[in-house]
Amino acid sequence: MENTPSGIKLFGSWASSYTHRVQLALKLKGLDFEYVEEDLTNKSPSLLLYNPIYNKVPVLLHLDRPIVESVIILQYIDETWTDRPIMPADPYERALTRLWCYFADDKLGPAVGAVFGSAGEDQKAAVAQVHENLKLVETELREGAFKGRRFFGGDRIGILDIVLGCGSYWLAVFDEVMEVKLVDPEAFPLFHAWLREFEEQEEVKEIIPAIDRLLEYARGIRQMMLGLKDASTPTTAAAATTTTTTTTTTDNGSVVVESAGSV
Repeated sequence: MENTPSGIKLFGSWASSYTHRVQLALKLKGLDFEYVEEDLTNKSPSLLLYNPIYNKVPVLLHLDRPIVESVIILQYIDETWTDRPIMPADPYERALTRLWCYFADDKLGPAVGAVFGSAGEDQKAAVAQVHENLKLVETELREGAFKGRRFFGGDRIGILDIVLGCGSYWLAVFDEVMEVKLVDPEAFPLFHAWLREFEEQEEVKEIIPAIDRLLEYARGIRQMMLGLKDASTPTTAAAATTTTTTTTTTDNGSVVVESAGSV
């Protein structure tokens, strides 16, 4: 391993919001790290070695010890480098934060991914599901534990802000590529205001990819996903048994698509 002052190496993908979560946490902590860009269609031996269970990014390597899954990595970072905490100190708030992080990856993320990979009536149903999930977040901001806060973490960005906020740039991409409005400022005023505030932070701006690059990437991926979904010929079906296209090359719910031979 090529040493950095803090002994940190991050394996990631430029378009992965889950990679961006880890990058943002490291930046907020003021930590130097070595970044390794992974080609998800031709994964490196190092990635397969350090994440043999899921073979996904991100992977954080600290002192030659791998940590995988973005939310687990975020908690590891906060527990290892305790200055400028991103987790709340109160046990109940920590539990609540973990619950909403789980919600983001278990409910909201997959719902957004379903919008990206669908069309017509299926897409309308997927959009409705996203809005139902956002209503829950909006209610929590209006009436719940996060009421009146600048960020979910308080006056500064916390772990839930990182989990919900990283990937927000895809919403603008959706507007452009699919003409779908997922976050209406009139329907979700508190969430919309929080998102704008989050995106204005300098550390966040530093990790968001250029919109033109995202648009080009998203158009190609969407065409691929819709093409595979609509394909129904025997030849295509046979090919599908040896080639798999998924949205799970990063943590669950990612819109980053992998196409690789089956194992």
